[in-house]
Amino acid sequence: QRPVLCPAPRLGFTSQSNMYHGKARSRDHDPPRRQMGRRNQYSYDNPALSESNSTPSIFTVESSSSLVHNNGFSPDLFPPIRRDSFESAVETGSRKSWRESTERMSEDPAKVAGTSKDVLIGVEKEGSSQESLEERDSWDNKVQYLLAVVGYAVGLGNVWRFPYLAQKNGGGAFLIPYTIMLAVEGIPIFYLELAVGQRLRKGAIGAWNQISPFLGGIGIASAMVSFWVGLYYNTIISWCLYYLVYSFRSTLPWSECPGNVTECTMSSPTTYFWYRETLNISPSVDERGSLNWWVVVSLLAAWIIVFLCMVKGIASSGKVVYVTATFPYLVLVIFFFRGVTLEGFEEGLKHFFIPDFTRLGDPQVWLEAATQIFFSLGVAFGGLIAFSSYMPVRNNCYKDAILVSVINCGTSVFAGVVIFSILGFKATQSFKACNAHNDLLWSQNKTVGFLTCDIKTEIEKSGSGTGLAFIAFTEAINQLPAAPVWSVLFFLMLLTLGLDSMFGMLEGVVTSIIDMNLIKNLRKDVVAAVLCLVSLLLSFCFADSAGPYIFVLFDEYSGNIPLLIIALGELLGLTYMYGLKRFSDDIELMTGQRPNYYWLIMWKYVSPIVIIIIFFASLIKSMMSAATYEAWNPSIADNITLEWPAWCKFIASLLIITSMGWIPLVAIVKKFNIIKWKPETPAEFPEEELKAENEIKPYIPSDRERKWLYWLEKL
Repeated sequence: QRPVLCPAPRLGFTSQSNMYHGKARSRDHDPPRRQMGRRNQYSYDNPALSESNSTPSIFTVESSSSLVHNNGFSPDLFPPIRRDSFESAVETGSRKSWRESTERMSEDPAKVAGTSKDVLIGVEKEGSSQESLEERDSWDNKVQYLLAVVGYAVGLGNVWRFPYLAQKNGGGAFLIPYTIMLAVEGIPIFYLELAVGQRLRKGAIGAWNQISPFLGGIGIASAMVSFWVGLYYNTIISWCLYYLVYSFRSTLPWSECPGNVTECTMSSPTTYFWYRETLNISPSVDERGSLNWWVVVSLLAAWIIVFLCMVKGIASSGKVVYVTATFPYLVLVIFFFRGVTLEGFEEGLKHFFIPDFTRLGDPQVWLEAATQIFFSLGVAFGGLIAFSSYMPVRNNCYKDAILVSVINCGTSVFAGVVIFSILGFKATQSFKACNAHNDLLWSQNKTVGFLTCDIKTEIEKSGSGTGLAFIAFTEAINQLPAAPVWSVLFFLMLLTLGLDSMFGMLEGVVTSIIDMNLIKNLRKDVVAAVLCLVSLLLSFCFADSAGPYIFVLFDEYSGNIPLLIIALGELLGLTYMYGLKRFSDDIELMTGQRPNYYWLIMWKYVSPIVIIIIFFASLIKSMMSAATYEAWNPSIADNITLEWPAWCKFIASLLIITSMGWIPLVAIVKKFNIIKWKPETPAEFPEEELKAENEIKPYIPSDRERKWLYWLEKL
């Protein structure tokens, strides 16, 4: 049942609810429209919920006009907001003026009712204790919100995973399955999560718990995945900090071997610096070793930076995104113009773009395209729902979803051009050195020791992930003039890319904890501090000699399967339990237009089927092959393949279970009422106001729509 607006308030206390009701104010006393953007939570008596829950409801009150009874709404008294006005659409106002007026309020409900002009303050049940006023933050403006979402979606995977997957799976041909998966899987789920957060104004836990009590586990699972992924993701940021500090040296420490070290000469200076100087890696995951103090210091610095940027929620991280979301694009543009002027850049672009259409018949190509879209957009982490929950209900989330998705995927392609133009230069230099070596042997009439020289082979050595960022690309930077400058720019870019994604993941966790309301008056800065401290202590498992292998374990198992199940639960829960027509009605109220058949079919059928296919394909692949990892062997100065020991497989299973297990567990607990669970209190949604503003009439579906789209819903 939809949340309803508050009945027309009456002055005084009622004998049944013991609630104080303020008097509805006239328009002359209403706050300016620009100050209505900040949404604040206050308690007031809701008769619709009083039968099932004796606890007073906590609703989000947007303005005093929201307190007018549905039948008493007058468009003349409250004219519709101009839809083409940017400030009106965003509905944000002065934080300072709102806070100053709020600080003048007394904690006594009666006094507050007498001084506040746009809110009703309720006394908690039984009158023995009073709940303090809490405000829900909002973005300063639409640009800040879009930058935060873009920064969250555009992460390290756009720079070091997408280019590798493209060259591995047919070059330009890979863009075909990539674009198809973007259309049938990525954008629909991205759009769905933005709409859910904006409609319900809660984090992932509160939102899915409100959609259905049995779906509350989806929100907890999203928060757990965000926590596990953020744990190892910030380790990458700590490595970037370590390299960034060394980049300020006049001579980069990974540009040459330290003395006559056999392991370095057998591999390369960049490879040796990565495995020996940075990671001090052990030969296998079973050989733990002691903590590396420089990694511990880097981790400490990384978590302090994240905490300082999140200490005040979006009020602080919202300011930081102006830098972290735009700086990577500035660096990419600089690297682009430098890369296309280097010798041999065209060889890298050929390798990146020339299609190999025979690869399209390989199911693995389609599987990797789907998973890359899935993780690149950052869906199912809960961060998108948390970000959009701070937007006003009149925001056009449909345009936001299309814009951010296109920017994200365009960034991936552009980053691929930048990366492979420089890798093409590096491969050309290696190719010339190889030919020079063979020419020298030929001039000396030697018959042995000749090398096989091939540019394509040199480019394919680049690999992906940390190997691309900390080995291949640093080696390419070594060959550039003024190498330290390019190194500083590159690792600053990686740092800002990682921080944006960290904000989104941890914001999903923090918002969910706050919305659960397990502890009264829990401050966001306290939650962020505890979360960062616990994460720092746990991340020490990545700081010893075997830590890089534990990092790989987290990378492979903490997110893949759980995210697929979470996204599937979101689609099925929203379309089959909440109701596809009901969700479409909500979107029409918020944006002024209903989602067309394309989105309805994607949400109802296509996207769930695609996720199921990906899940079973991944499951079959894991069952047919042993779980292995790449271990560094110092004797041969190269990686060898080893099988994960039993205790690592147990940790991998634990990572999956601690995320996915919440979905059935919460459903069982609520089904059999094992634990007395407080019902989710919905945020106020000004349905009648929006209907009047947009002149929306009840939608009557056709017989065909009833049969194919709404066949399980009570219309």
